[in-house]
Amino acid sequence: MSKITAAITGVQGYLPDYVLTNDELSKIVETSDEWITSRTGIKERRIMKDGASSDMAVGAVEGLLKKTNTRPEDVDLVILATVTPDYPFPSTANVLCDKLGMTNAWGYDLIAACSGFIYGLATGSQFIETGRYKKVIVVGVDKMSSIIDYEDRTTCIIFGDGAGAVMLEPNEDGLGVQDFILKSDGSGREYLVQPGGGSLNPTSIETIEKRMHFVRQEGKQVFKFAVTNMAEVSAEIMEKNNLTSDDVDWLVPHQANLRIIDATAKRMGLPEEKVMINIQKYGNTTAGTLPLCLWDYEKQLKKGDKLILSAFGGGFTWGSVYLKWAYNS
Repeated sequence: MSKITAAITGVQGYLPDYVLTNDELSKIVETSDEWITSRTGIKERRIMKDGASSDMAVGAVEGLLKKTNTRPEDVDLVILATVTPDYPFPSTANVLCDKLGMTNAWGYDLIAACSGFIYGLATGSQFIETGRYKKVIVVGVDKMSSIIDYEDRTTCIIFGDGAGAVMLEPNEDGLGVQDFILKSDGSGREYLVQPGGGSLNPTSIETIEKRMHFVRQEGKQVFKFAVTNMAEVSAEIMEKNNLTSDDVDWLVPHQANLRIIDATAKRMGLPEEKVMINIQKYGNTTAGTLPLCLWDYEKQLKKGDKLILSAFGGGFTWGSVYLKWAYNS
């Protein structure tokens, strides 16, 4: 009997209609299109004016079910990566299942910031490989506009809203997830954190007045750690699987900063044409960036293509996944 692997059999994204451009941002906070573009590569981002993370997840998963000809009741498990859940509880995965009639699925939220989708993909693949489940959906979604201070230039220029989802199903042809490396370092919380609203700093008039419910970031420190660790873990998974730059068809990098993406590609020895980039259109959608990249580039992917997915997120969290693409569009 062939070994069962977890293959992506479909991908779908969802983006809000409202486009927030650099020029519009420059009217809200002291910045400019040139300043933002030169430092991040971002030109615009999508903002969800009404609704919650679950609504964006519904948009992505609804399209995914249709694309893969899957009935909602046939889904076994939903893993939803987010740092902007609808509620502290119940989980947004549970809300999503209810909204779409996935009545036989159980699910949960996974918090790993920008590495959430990679963590979820690695976790979901294990449930497929055991033979226990046939259909696992992994969602990356964040409504970052709900926790961003639009008076803080260090963060408001970077983040946007969006969602992406993939279907994982068993494969016996050697396609799908081949390997992953996941890492974390909790000392990084001092550099990138949402300090208010948890059990350490419960919501109060004081936490609101101190603007503690917004993302806080020390950009230089985060950039330094991200450049080093995202590049190194990507190179590490190549070395572990005896891959050369010629073997890799695509790098799918987290879309946080164009300079971080360039540094990762350079460390892997990959030319620009092998790197998925859409940061200029969407900014950093946190857990949504990787599935949105796969969605944007889906028509260019061929069955058997070797992909390295790589991310770095607050906490710190980081990791990479090596997979072989399982279908032609």
